[in-house]
Amino acid sequence: MELRILRYFLAVAREESISGAAEVLHLSQPTLSRQLMQLEKDLGKQLLIRGNRKVTLTDDGVLLKKRAMEILDLVEKTENEINSSDKIISGDIYIGSGESDAMHIIAKTIQKIQKNHPHIRFHLFSGNADDVGERLDKGLLDFGILIEPTNIKKYDYLKLPATDTWGLLMRKDSHLANKDTISPKDLDNIPLLCSRQSLVGNNISSWYGDNYEKLNIIATYNLIYNASIMVEEGIGYALCLDKLINTTGNSVLCFKPLNPSLVVNLNIVWKKSQIFSKAANAFLKQLQEDINLS
Repeated sequence: MELRILRYFLAVAREESISGAAEVLHLSQPTLSRQLMQLEKDLGKQLLIRGNRKVTLTDDGVLLKKRAMEILDLVEKTENEINSSDKIISGDIYIGSGESDAMHIIAKTIQKIQKNHPHIRFHLFSGNADDVGERLDKGLLDFGILIEPTNIKKYDYLKLPATDTWGLLMRKDSHLANKDTISPKDLDNIPLLCSRQSLVGNNISSWYGDNYEKLNIIATYNLIYNASIMVEEGIGYALCLDKLINTTGNSVLCFKPLNPSLVVNLNIVWKKSQIFSKAANAFLKQLQEDINLS
């Protein structure tokens, strides 16, 4: 499977039109059509549904689109690393992270790196631990910031000098808003939005105790911002980490920590035996210095 053909396929998926993609790619429509039919023949799968007005993807086409994007991202990342100058440290660093106030630590290190090595570019990917771990394992990320509990045995890592606190995000007019902390019994019979990570579920389950499965979980979320809108609209309460949503000033929301307190550590991880680019090495060295000074 040639990279060129994958780029052709992605162009068609993006334009939803063979003629439109051919124009973007500066190819004739018959040439592009032949290439796509040969791709389908080689894979033994139909990838495109060719309608009168637009082209849509089959389930196999959706899968190929996802993998093709990952492949081409990895190729671009590899080319950038190889083509980096020997004299000037440059290149791209890919960092994935769950939502955490600890990103301030990473941001301060990035600020120092950019001052000393202005040709280094950073690319941030936001997702939960499952998303970040998957991209790390595929080589699409150099580093991942993971919130415990996560399985970090397969990674090398640094413990970040920060912790996050679990609590309940709610409207300020909620009947629970006058409480200083939230106990397990406070969660009974209220609509909850929870992170979809299984490890987070286990963590909350251990805190809550027996009958966790009886909680009224009406929705799960990947990232807290959209969940906070659901809370703002009065749909429910979100179990989440502190300092991620603004609850000051005119905000209609407030955050109450759990009691007993549930505090988690954070680690920045990378693949074992990882061969870093000069840019990634410079970042890691600076981060280690910053952590040692904190």
